[in-house]
Amino acid sequence: MNFISEALLSSGPFSIAVSLAFNILISVLGFIPSVFITAANITVFGFEKGLILSYMGEIAGAVVSFWLYRKGFQTLNPKFMKNRWIMKLQKSQGFHAFWMILMLRLLPFIPSGVINLTAALSKTGMMIFFLATSIGKLPALLVEAYSVTQILKASDDVRIVLVLLILVIAVVYYFNRIKKKGM
Repeated sequence: MNFISEALLSSGPFSIAVSLAFNILISVLGFIPSVFITAANITVFGFEKGLILSYMGEIAGAVVSFWLYRKGFQTLNPKFMKNRWIMKLQKSQGFHAFWMILMLRLLPFIPSGVINLTAALSKTGMMIFFLATSIGKLPALLVEAYSVTQILKASDDVRIVLVLLILVIAVVYYFNRIKKKGM
């Protein structure tokens, strides 16, 4: 996060454009959590402006990802596409696609990149994707921004405990996946 904050601070009048570029890059890559850019935006621009900038960046990143994925990944059939919700989205269009994308955006455990890619591989139009994403990202981003703010205010001891807890959860998750693959 410090790297991103320093990049924003050193870019002067272009800091908003740099923030948006980071958000788009993170979204296109699809596997890096956006929480880092949200934290940097809140640190550099304050809570309200940072939240608005993060929201704009998340939407821009999702739309650019959708467009790029649609242009470049039409022939892919990744494993995650076997999920029943994802399969329904891939076959949906119109009003039904809008509600599917909106519901998937509201579920915190489904990565944004997966939703972007799935929608791009579906029959969903850009405007429906944009509207559903714009509405669906807002609640998740509000929770993320509030959480980031609380962590930034926390003492070093609390931050260390949180990092250790996240590492333990990641290790347990990793070993459970290995165990399931071995069965």
